[in-house]
Amino acid sequence: MVRRPTRKSPASTAFPRRGHDHGRCVSDALTAAAALCAREGERLTPLRKRVLEFVWSSHQPIGAYAILDRLRTENGRAVGPPTVYRALEFLVERGLVHRLASLNAFVGCAQPGEAHIVQFLICRKCGTAAELDDARVAGALARSAAELGFRVQNQVIELSGLCSHCRQERPDEGAHAHAG
Repeated sequence: MVRRPTRKSPASTAFPRRGHDHGRCVSDALTAAAALCAREGERLTPLRKRVLEFVWSSHQPIGAYAILDRLRTENGRAVGPPTVYRALEFLVERGLVHRLASLNAFVGCAQPGEAHIVQFLICRKCGTAAELDDARVAGALARSAAELGFRVQNQVIELSGLCSHCRQERPDEGAHAHAG
């Protein structure tokens, strides 16, 4: 699952504590997906629903082949990669999940069905991803791009580092930002 920090919830709480119960996260995501699909006249098939459950079952991004392995284990029969990729494509197109290009993995969307510009904080130690929607970041990038005559059509920013929980375990690490 991806937690979205808001003004009421500082970024330090976007990364859940170890032992967090994902049941509510999954339940909320499925409820939102069912409502969105009903509004759009789309079907949330059992396979699409199960793929969405796998994506939301953890705060760590998950790859298509990990989903494929879980489906094969669960069903006891062969499921082909195109089947999983079609389900993921459906979920991405409806704004129910995001694809993290740097990890070639997927995470649940904290604002399903809403157009928004996304920034992700990805902890390189525990693998947790937090979704941000900071208009200041988006605006600054759009202004800089416009100065160069470029019009931004899609923006997903992925930042890697250490979350507050992992930094507490290793306070000496992550003190300096490195370009590269």
